[in-house]
Amino acid sequence: MEKDKIDKKDHILDVAEKIFSELGYDGASTRMISGEAGVNMAMLNYYFGSKEGLYLAIFERKISAFRTLLQNIGNDDSISAWDKMDRCIDNYVERIITNNCFQKLINREMSLSKRSEITEKLTDILMGNVYEFKKILQEGIDSGLFNADIDQELVIMTIFGTKNYIVNSPHVASMLLGFDTRDESHLENQVKPRMKVYMKKILKFYLVK
Repeated sequence: MEKDKIDKKDHILDVAEKIFSELGYDGASTRMISGEAGVNMAMLNYYFGSKEGLYLAIFERKISAFRTLLQNIGNDDSISAWDKMDRCIDNYVERIITNNCFQKLINREMSLSKRSEITEKLTDILMGNVYEFKKILQEGIDSGLFNADIDQELVIMTIFGTKNYIVNSPHVASMLLGFDTRDESHLENQVKPRMKVYMKKILKFYLVK
């Protein structure tokens, strides 16, 4: 019975993620989402309480899952800080390419200045992942493996910023790379491996003594 509830919640969140990414927060409605998901409004309200609750639940599900992954990597005492960063980059790139719809949704929200209450809540959720990256960077500094004068904040912006440019500027990115970055097969077969190699090379050169 409990599994049925989880499956239904995940199904509603999958549908809501798609609709919000296409129409934005203001353009989507809970009635539209409930109809597309094949559930009644009472069930949607029972699980999420409101449109805002549903919207934030989409982000919490994806971002929290990645945070758990980062924490597991960060807590592995059998590998070095650089090996942890290497694994984090692999997992980060895998997730942003396979969750392209979610990336569009999150970039749409974070680029808007209105709805500040929602944006602040979303920022708090995202910062949880930022702190996990910072823990690994600080561990590398403390162990003597990383340079002591690294700019931790700009390292994190470099990791997230590469993805943001590809998602937010698809026309320019496509011209630069020589293929349509909105094409899923190009993202999977060309962008994904290229991003991993690039990020690891540039960060290792900058971080490791």
